[in-house]
Amino acid sequence: MRALLQRVTNAAVDVDGTRIAGIGAGLLILVCAMPGDDAATAEALAVKISKLRLFRDDAGRMNLSIPQTEGAALVVSQFTLAADTSRGNRPGFSGAAKPDKAEALYLHFAQHLGSLGVPLETGRFGADMAVSLINDGPVTIWLNTDVG
Repeated sequence: MRALLQRVTNAAVDVDGTRIAGIGAGLLILVCAMPGDDAATAEALAVKISKLRLFRDDAGRMNLSIPQTEGAALVVSQFTLAADTSRGNRPGFSGAAKPDKAEALYLHFAQHLGSLGVPLETGRFGADMAVSLINDGPVTIWLNTDVG
């Protein structure tokens, strides 16, 4: 799986002009299932994210994980993280998992992250979403489970 994490002061998702999810301080997590991913991959990614020390401690150092800060996560499915730009000028997305598998893994990832003590909200799989955020730092981290 691939994930792009952005530390935020707030983030939200609107669909058709209606707010469907929003958080205050925490992480916006854009996630993409790839072929070969399974439930174990989704769980491992959730565990990794729950333990990453991306938040400031009292000394101002990135030393706290999201559960330690009582922050929340907004998890949004983002198949374009699988973009292949190696040929031509139009990205290809055939490297993403098929939609039925991708949706199941996206939901499993979110459910497992929540079970690790991270309050969360989600976007709507397959919807045309408007995602807004204020990046805090800015801190943006790329994770790719196939390379550790």
